[in-house]
Amino acid sequence: MEQSASLRRNNVNVAGNPEAGKTLVFVHGFGTDQDVWSAVTPAFADNYRLVLLDNAGAGDSDVEAFERASARYLTLRGYAEDLVEVGQLLELRDATLVGHSVGGMISLLASLQNPAMFSRLVLIAASPRYLNDTGYHGGFTEDMLSGIHMAMYQNYQDWTKTYAMSAMAHPEKPELHEYFARHLSGIPFSRAAKILFTILKSDHRADLGKVSVPTLIIQSGEDIAVPHEVADYMHRHIPHSRLAHIDATGHLPHLSDPQAVIAAMREFGI
Repeated sequence: MEQSASLRRNNVNVAGNPEAGKTLVFVHGFGTDQDVWSAVTPAFADNYRLVLLDNAGAGDSDVEAFERASARYLTLRGYAEDLVEVGQLLELRDATLVGHSVGGMISLLASLQNPAMFSRLVLIAASPRYLNDTGYHGGFTEDMLSGIHMAMYQNYQDWTKTYAMSAMAHPEKPELHEYFARHLSGIPFSRAAKILFTILKSDHRADLGKVSVPTLIIQSGEDIAVPHEVADYMHRHIPHSRLAHIDATGHLPHLSDPQAVIAAMREFGI
């Protein structure tokens, strides 16, 4: 298949079993790219066609395309539109979306845009809203967001190291937070700040009840970005959802504890 501008824009790669009748699409979170799935995808390579991509502005995506269409990415719906466009070009139908963090909410929104294209969702450490609200604990306050922005502005490289260590929550495995910090620091400050605050200001609680496909919510412990109350909230508001509290630590369990993520996915029937 000749690669189109949309596939180049998101650096789409297809792997796994090309003859498989089932497809898994992996959507990464903030500060990483499709490489972050490398410990998970081999478990499914024999039985699935695997689709990996870089979200706009991340990894080896087309940065010029991201800048040209900057208004498109002021909300998560723009990223979801990209995902649907990729699915159309690959002629996806009844695929399973596996999304981490913001990639999970992008996946959820894409499933609403094209229900026939995506038949299942796996949401890993995802959140519909990060800011606290009346009767809702998202984990962040406006003052905390201001503090994050100030820390990024004052010394972005130091912030990437500090955040990576806190998000990974595995001080005994420095190679993990160093990996994450390298990917974070590879994103220029101005772009990273724009993407991060689009994420942190998003609110898709009203979209949860619209989900019509079976959904697995995977939540680990000690997640600095997504407290367990958020996973419980999503489970209550997404019809046909299943919540798996896995034996893993930190915001990136697919990187730090991939076997726990794989086990939860297999129990879900993947």
